[in-house]
Amino acid sequence: MHRSHEFARDMSFLNAARLNSLQKEEFPLLERRQEMVVAEFEGSVAGKRFLVLDDEFLIALDIQQTLESAGAADVLCIAHADGALKELRNGSAFDCAILDVKLGDRQQNSLTVANLLTQRGTPFIFLTGMRGEYLHTKEFPAAPVVEKPYDPDALMAALRKAMAGK
Repeated sequence: MHRSHEFARDMSFLNAARLNSLQKEEFPLLERRQEMVVAEFEGSVAGKRFLVLDDEFLIALDIQQTLESAGAADVLCIAHADGALKELRNGSAFDCAILDVKLGDRQQNSLTVANLLTQRGTPFIFLTGMRGEYLHTKEFPAAPVVEKPYDPDALMAALRKAMAGK
């Protein structure tokens, strides 16, 4: 059961099929690399539920496709912290989460979501364009951090590390 992106309504002009075909036509090496990463990571993703909190549609879509190709049972992509908090407070449970630290133009971040996930014992990683020491690394020192632009190998290694530490 796969759920659609919350922000797909806002970006309806993007056609996922066209994006996939563009990726295959224009980025064949990227597709091959993604397939290699997926094959390596399949065992620990199969049957699991993931939350992806990222306000950048294409990044969330790429992560979703990678996880689904590896056998994830469900990947929920949400663009805003409020939506993720609502989902969690309504009882949704996840095996792991990928959190973009800074969300949107409103100075919003994912730290409240990270706090709730920590309380529930749900592992997560941070995916961010910020470099160096910031509040998220001080408040959540055990959470792996992957810097954008991210390498699929680094993302998968961070997920493996977070899920192993659960």
